[in-house]
Amino acid sequence: MSNMKGKTLVITGATKGIGKAIAEKFAQNGVNIAFTYNSNLEVANGLAAEWESRYGIKAKAYPLNILETDKFKPLFEAIDADFDRVDFFVSNAMIYGRAVVGGYGKFMRLKPKGLNNIYTATVNAFVVGSQEAAKRMEKVGGGSIVTMSSTGNLIYIDNYAGHGTNKAAVEAMSRYAAVELGEMNIRVNAVSGGPIDTDALKAFVNYEEVKAETVKRSALNRIGRPEDIAGAVYFLCTDEASWITGQTIVVDGGTTFR
Repeated sequence: MSNMKGKTLVITGATKGIGKAIAEKFAQNGVNIAFTYNSNLEVANGLAAEWESRYGIKAKAYPLNILETDKFKPLFEAIDADFDRVDFFVSNAMIYGRAVVGGYGKFMRLKPKGLNNIYTATVNAFVVGSQEAAKRMEKVGGGSIVTMSSTGNLIYIDNYAGHGTNKAAVEAMSRYAAVELGEMNIRVNAVSGGPIDTDALKAFVNYEEVKAETVKRSALNRIGRPEDIAGAVYFLCTDEASWITGQTIVVDGGTTFR
């Protein structure tokens, strides 16, 4: 398997759920972790200390509101001061709650502000984050970028039109990025997850219904776990995936073909 020790992952939103599982997967394999958090500094610093102690790597948390895309440049400048390289970038952070009012709901209730916020957090954050990461990756001979997507752009999910269409958009953007960044030896892919049991899913008003339907549809008779996504993201960043770029890997327990 690839030797990942001493390399550096930059990931947005890694204090819980999928982001936390991804960061820990990389840390377990000797990768240094630069990660962002939205508001809970205490939790973020606790995770950094835990990963450093448990895995013998360097980890540091940085504040970031992904709706403020002009903050990505100073974020990466701060990371430059603490880490000597950037090898991997995972665009993971998402928004829910008040910020998605008007973007989460039935089609006839959708509003431009909520939709625009989802677009900013999904597509714009991927673009500006990847641009900054690519500049650093080029200096070390290449790297890998992964954006998180969702099977909600492939099948109908109640109240998910705003998120689903923006996930389709970020997948398309990742394919364009893959072509144009390939000359820098930078690979770009997306991981599209089926429903994963996280706080974000629990924020859905029909969470129990979604969970039950996922278990029913899954060929494996269970809902997804954050670790299921983390494994796919990690694989895409290893040398074993060195000829995979411009692709979307679906990790859904077989829910989209039943």
